[in-house]
Amino acid sequence: MATIPAAEHPATLRRVLGTWDLVLFNIAAIVALRWLSVAAQVGPSSMVLWLLGLLGFFLPLALAVLDLSSRVPGEGGLYLWSKAAFGDLHGFITGWTYWISNLTYFPSMLLFSAGIFLHIGGSHWLSHASDGRYNLTYSLLVLWAATSLSILGLQRAKWLQNIGGIATWATGALILIAGAIALYRFGPATHITTSNVMPDFKRLATYSTFATIALAFQGLELGPILGGEIRDPDRQIPRATLISCVVIAAIYIAGTASLLIALPASTIDVIGGIPQALQAIGDRIGLHAFGSLTALLVTLGSIGTVAAWVTGTARLPFVVGLDRYLPAALGRLHPRYDTPHVALTIQGVLTSLMLAAALSGSTIHEAYIILIDMTVIMSLLPLLYIMLAFPVLRHRAATQDKGAGHSPIRKIGCWIIGLIGFAVTLLAIITSMIPPDGDNHPELFLLKVVGGSALLICIGLVFHRFRRQAHPDAF
Repeated sequence: MATIPAAEHPATLRRVLGTWDLVLFNIAAIVALRWLSVAAQVGPSSMVLWLLGLLGFFLPLALAVLDLSSRVPGEGGLYLWSKAAFGDLHGFITGWTYWISNLTYFPSMLLFSAGIFLHIGGSHWLSHASDGRYNLTYSLLVLWAATSLSILGLQRAKWLQNIGGIATWATGALILIAGAIALYRFGPATHITTSNVMPDFKRLATYSTFATIALAFQGLELGPILGGEIRDPDRQIPRATLISCVVIAAIYIAGTASLLIALPASTIDVIGGIPQALQAIGDRIGLHAFGSLTALLVTLGSIGTVAAWVTGTARLPFVVGLDRYLPAALGRLHPRYDTPHVALTIQGVLTSLMLAAALSGSTIHEAYIILIDMTVIMSLLPLLYIMLAFPVLRHRAATQDKGAGHSPIRKIGCWIIGLIGFAVTLLAIITSMIPPDGDNHPELFLLKVVGGSALLICIGLVFHRFRRQAHPDAF
């Protein structure tokens, strides 16, 4: 297989991540247990939607990541892949949109973690759920703890991510145990029949639900962004990706099935999250500590998720800074720890400002909600590039090698896989533009979400053009 060499940079990062570090990193980054209750609300048909998401999105993404990470190795991952396949401009757009989307995603993850943490203490702690000072303090402490550990080096930061991955894994096991006990003692609470297992694809809402469920699998592309910090990445990334795929698919599919077995689908509509669901199951089977225990595990898992994304996405402005499309200071390494401390610090500051804006007032809060909707579009656009870069670079390698070792069936298969993943991702982008039910001004919603996304991309293009003009000798 032809390999496209990564760009040579003077900055050198320390290789500290092994296979199981990457597996736990992927679990922490990808598995959001709140998707289990979202899927269970749909009822038994969610099981078919999970399988379709697995086949239509997760497996194409996994195959693309496996191929591209070996074909275009190095720090930067999807930025390098898009750059190799489509040129500098498209590489920049991929890296820029992925990073910017996470600046609005981080606050939502942090506020989710703050809310889950309160469930550990029960109703007394939950009285602080609407306290802006509590939410801001908790979120800033977690954010800067994760950022500080990342600055001190992945050999330290990886333990926070690993704890999060283990906690998520343990929560999934707890859900399965609870479902098994409920099934044994009471029988299935939700009956699966031929009439309710198949999704109704005549309804537009089914496609929106499918896109949401499929994209719960997003995140495999994050690990290879740390390619310059993985020991023997040619061996470790494929191993970790394959193990992660099995574990993550099992957590999502088996976890949803367990919720449906333990509780009626109609009651899951009113459950605000996994801790409440496990508390309800615990009360039903006589284990009243289930709710608090699950809340603790989900809190640790959510902190691990924050740590994984903070660590991973900061490598994008670092690598783009090295390429001089963003200020070169972003490409600096800490003199002692060899970490991209400038990129991490700036990312932390921007996220802190987003958090403050989200909690400061109604008008700004409404603007923040629009930013969250824009995040979906901004985070999915890079995945369109990944799905197409996979067959494009394979085809280019086959052409350069004059077809040696590249069968026509394999080439056609790569295009089919890439296009299926592209179509599912595009479907998710389109459904994210649909105004929510009850919106009195759907045209304004569409203008804000699509227009806002276009504005953020244009801001990045201004950076790109300005840096090229300011440093023409670097390109």
